[in-house]
Amino acid sequence: MLALIDAELGNKEKAITEARTACDMLPSTKNALDGVWLMTSLARIYALTGENDLALEQLEVLSKLASSWFGFSYGDLRLNPDWDPLRGDSRFEKLVEESKKPVATNKL
Repeated sequence: MLALIDAELGNKEKAITEARTACDMLPSTKNALDGVWLMTSLARIYALTGENDLALEQLEVLSKLASSWFGFSYGDLRLNPDWDPLRGDSRFEKLVEESKKPVATNKL
């Protein structure tokens, strides 16, 4: 949260460092829910600070994770103003379209 606040306040380097540190401390391999949320926050911070290529790379990684549904959804990508800097980029629009698809689950 602190990193998102710093991003909104324009403290770019501090925000990115804080978000990367959080992701390193709790990777998705150790905690599938919170780790994915942190990765999504890092993508948001990249977008908010003008690091669009890094934001899109992070979203691409997230889109391949089985638990990425927790990190972002079609509605979030489509409507959340944090993603506004990425709108119009064909890579982002492709991710938005892909997020419409149903999430496959394993049946027990």
